[in-house]
Amino acid sequence: MSEMLRIALAQINPRLGALDENLDRLRRARAEGARLGADLVVTPEFSLTGYPPEDLVRKPAFLAACEDAIATLAAETADDGPGLVVGGPWRDGTKLHNAAFVLEGGKILARRAKHELPNYGVFDEKRLFDPGPAPGPVAFRGFRLGLMVCEDWWLPSVSETLAESGAEMLLSINASPFEVEKQDQRLALAVTRVVETGLPFVFCAQIGGQDELVFEGASFVLNADRTLALQMPWFAEAITLTTWRRSASGLVCAPGEIILEPSPLAQTYHSMMLGLADYVEKNRFPGVILGLSGGIDSALSAAVAVDALGPEQVRAVMLPSPYTSRESLEDAMDVARRLGIACESIAISGAMAAFEQALAPAFAGRGQDATEENIQSRARGLILMALSNKFGHMLLTTGNKSEMSVGYATLYGDMCGGYSVLKDVYKTTVFALSRWRNREHPQGARGPAGVVIPARVIEKPPSAELKPNQTDQDTLPPYETLDGILEGLVEREDSVDALVEKGFPREVVLRVWRMLDRAEYKRRQAPPGVKITRRAFGRDRRYPITNGFTALVQ
Repeated sequence: MSEMLRIALAQINPRLGALDENLDRLRRARAEGARLGADLVVTPEFSLTGYPPEDLVRKPAFLAACEDAIATLAAETADDGPGLVVGGPWRDGTKLHNAAFVLEGGKILARRAKHELPNYGVFDEKRLFDPGPAPGPVAFRGFRLGLMVCEDWWLPSVSETLAESGAEMLLSINASPFEVEKQDQRLALAVTRVVETGLPFVFCAQIGGQDELVFEGASFVLNADRTLALQMPWFAEAITLTTWRRSASGLVCAPGEIILEPSPLAQTYHSMMLGLADYVEKNRFPGVILGLSGGIDSALSAAVAVDALGPEQVRAVMLPSPYTSRESLEDAMDVARRLGIACESIAISGAMAAFEQALAPAFAGRGQDATEENIQSRARGLILMALSNKFGHMLLTTGNKSEMSVGYATLYGDMCGGYSVLKDVYKTTVFALSRWRNREHPQGARGPAGVVIPARVIEKPPSAELKPNQTDQDTLPPYETLDGILEGLVEREDSVDALVEKGFPREVVLRVWRMLDRAEYKRRQAPPGVKITRRAFGRDRRYPITNGFTALVQ
């Protein structure tokens, strides 16, 4: 009986649907594993295709291509190199599974179909896949591996079945989306599985951005005594060799590197960088363009863009109106200078005058109101989209979650664009992230170190500058109050009474509740953005636009 097993964990960044590219990634991972001396190279859930595949797995041609790719990889393991664990779809007669494939000796040694299919939050796997039977261990080079696919380890049944049928370790391949501080939950659950089964636990995770989702990697190993034997990096591809030996009490993983968990602000910033970089690069955009207003939201968005893509791929435009202050123009130019990005100015006064003249007959007898303010925002959106069309850069929107929650944004105006890095970031967190970025230079950042967001931008009262002396607090509660209420209503589904008991004024809570529900139609038309919190707008939180329940809360 073998006494030692070397397993390389490869947290890789696939491009969804790009099978040839992903085959090359898997080959490179296996080659690196061979160089390290691995017996087995383990890759994440759906490492062949990318995750989540959504309705792509409903295409027979796509499934046939996946089968061909798996067969090709399997044949390549006929050499003396390591075995390979790959995630992908598996057609089994009339059923379709989310599966793990073990490739060894030139063939598919084993398949294991995901048993527990998640159907909550961002997941809808029950719509796409059939559950597999409770799996038994995979016999590999004298060891019995308890191979699982992601959700299988979040509930106890699969782990218990594997332990009862003779598995020597729990080995889970994952595509687990990022949320701030989610790793604490993962580690707590992993400890629970270890305690229940008495087996060591391996978590191999995907890295990368896919539309709204980010996968941070952070693969880890727990020994049967619940000690952390390995913690791999966050937000970076990596391949790490683990060495396992049999002892009187079972398999034990030799201690490896322990990468410390980043702070919540660092996690948030890196997730925005990774999400934007992969969205731009995987969709083959030459770069991004954004409106730079002199405010904190556009400044932080620009900083993330530069850190993710490099200054040469970021283009900024100032779009002053008669209500734009000199201070705002100075601040916008200061941000551009500090970040090293090109910035030009295109005034919207002429567009405003043209719209005023064109609409004068229709608006006769009516005074000015929010309509004219929104025309300014839409003129800016039109100009930015024209530049995007002409030069190919994706337009980056700069609105935050507080604004999108209550509809403090203009459809076809400042909501124009292809992606939003702040979509799931509350305004109070925008301030905290800006201060953090001035103190820290993120690992892998392509932008400059030091203070990139001037103190004046952080400290001045936020304003849309669509009329004289305007501030956000003319329309909204103070952001500390607004965000506290929104976190209750959006993240926790707190009732009005529960928030009042926490000290928020009832009339303010009711006002925010109404604004939140009435803005649903706007959010349906908003661009995608990085999921950061427990309940991001879009995939996580789906409410009807036509909704009479608000009438009950008066």
